[in-house]
Amino acid sequence: MRFEFYHPGLDNVPKLSVDGTVSHSIHFSHWQGNETPPEVKADTSTEIALNLVGSPNREALTGGIDLVTNNHFDTDGVLSVWTVLTGERALELRDQLIPAAEAGDFSEFTNDAAVRASIVIQGSDQASSNDEGGSPLARHLAKEDDLNDARAYELVLPEVERVLTQTNDYEPLWRAAWEQIAAAIESFERGRSTVREFNESRLSLVTLAPEVFSASGFNPTRHAAPYTAISHYAHGEIYLITTPIAGGWAYRIDYPYYSWAETIVRPKIARRDLTPLLRRLNELEANAKGRWKLDSSEMTSAAKFLNEAGVCGASAIEPDAVAGILGAVLSAKEAAGARR
Repeated sequence: MRFEFYHPGLDNVPKLSVDGTVSHSIHFSHWQGNETPPEVKADTSTEIALNLVGSPNREALTGGIDLVTNNHFDTDGVLSVWTVLTGERALELRDQLIPAAEAGDFSEFTNDAAVRASIVIQGSDQASSNDEGGSPLARHLAKEDDLNDARAYELVLPEVERVLTQTNDYEPLWRAAWEQIAAAIESFERGRSTVREFNESRLSLVTLAPEVFSASGFNPTRHAAPYTAISHYAHGEIYLITTPIAGGWAYRIDYPYYSWAETIVRPKIARRDLTPLLRRLNELEANAKGRWKLDSSEMTSAAKFLNEAGVCGASAIEPDAVAGILGAVLSAKEAAGARR
């Protein structure tokens, strides 16, 4: 098996599309619209790859093709490509591979090592003002920051086994991001950040403490939500995420972070029509300098309260009120669906 990062020159070449869904190829992917053989389907592309290399029908499933490609760089992509290239020996690291892939693609917390390994490969979900972006490991090995995805694969693939089995050797690459995740988790453990589950509407109201990242505070205009911590504690099918800021409350509405993918074990999460919710919230909103708006700029985002500059603003509506209106909208739609 050999790997070549996807480029248009591969369009008419027989290939295995691992993780991404590239046309004119055999898919081993969990991305929506994939044509992965049913017998190897799983929730992450890494687990699909493990099912493939462990299958007695591997030769038939791959059609004898030895070219592996992917069209993007992230933890699940790297680990699934590495698994297919490595073959059956990768099965020995199944317990390390799958949790790391879930940490990267779904922001799920299985254990410390898995999250840290994903940080080393793709970086953290904890965005910060000095976040350089891209793979920390690739940047470290190349001694430069401006790397394309193809070059990142060249650098990272030979390191995968060591990253998974000797994660502490890479502590300088995961320490800062890990501390932010750990701080967010500790905030939930201490009850400073909270989750309230509304079972009827399957809504999770997530309230983040202002200091969730550090003494400098959580600034929703600069920081991404602490996805790993939220997904560890919230269990609904839609998340209302809020934190107090000067003048009111910051809000975003998200779906569970695995919901963008085609999953087999995790339940499918239907996208909801939130137009009636936003209409009602905008009628009630006392902050004339902001609006509740649909937002699909991120893979799982649904709506946000945005100010005139198009960034997170301060809504005057209390979280219980927003949750009540959102819950009523969701419950009404569920009831209407049941009647049909």
